[in-house]
Amino acid sequence: MNTPALAPGLYIVATPIGNLGDISRRAIEVLAACAVVACEDTRVTGGLLHHLGLKRPLRRYDDHASDAAREGLLGEMMHSPVALVSDAGTPLISDPGYRLVREARARGIAVTTIPGASALVAALTLAGLPTDRFLFAGFLPNKDKARGDVLADLAAVPATLVFYETGPRLVASLEAMAQVLPGREIAVARELTKLHEECRTGTAQELAAHFTAHPPRGEIVLLAGPPGAPEKPAEADIDAELRAALADLPASKAAGLVAKKHGLDRKALYARVMELKG
Repeated sequence: MNTPALAPGLYIVATPIGNLGDISRRAIEVLAACAVVACEDTRVTGGLLHHLGLKRPLRRYDDHASDAAREGLLGEMMHSPVALVSDAGTPLISDPGYRLVREARARGIAVTTIPGASALVAALTLAGLPTDRFLFAGFLPNKDKARGDVLADLAAVPATLVFYETGPRLVASLEAMAQVLPGREIAVARELTKLHEECRTGTAQELAAHFTAHPPRGEIVLLAGPPGAPEKPAEADIDAELRAALADLPASKAAGLVAKKHGLDRKALYARVMELKG
């Protein structure tokens, strides 16, 4: 390979999430040219480099890396190109690395991204859920109460929710979604880009039953569709709220209060207030 020279700095390199054919030509060139490759697991990255026919010095860098390890990499970047990879996918997406990137930028070290595979984006393209707005929230907590609390906090977000999950915890998370996010369309995407890639959709109850009977393996992306539009309140209920508001507020403010609560037209409600008063 005719490897181009690279300027000193930090190179964030996305690696395959399953299918090794998904690595980009640019990513290979950068890995071949870097003086050091910082990675979560030297065995995993070593296997990828072996597949690519490359041999580069590997430096472990994960969530448990010491300040001294980070300083060592920052010092290396001052005069040499350093690559940062995760075990799979795009670094920093629910993976270690943001402190390294933040400190490199603070010190004026050039930071370059080499984009590629990302499990959350791959899952969004398969699930058939709305993608105009989505919220990625990493892994749900392991304990039942904390898991339910997180889902409750996100329940009103008008977006598709995306989580990473593992096989042994999937059914518990689906059961929590059935309680906290009833009626939502749920998708489970697993084995992405691999031979047995699967994306199954349905209600949380349906999926929990399926995966109880067929325990999943591997890493999983769990998605929940956005909340539906709230039902329009009945006219009699609106009238009751307007009368209650009129007990303490002038007509214009009573109309504005109820309009804001239900997302209704203020002028139309003001006209209705005047009818009720008449």
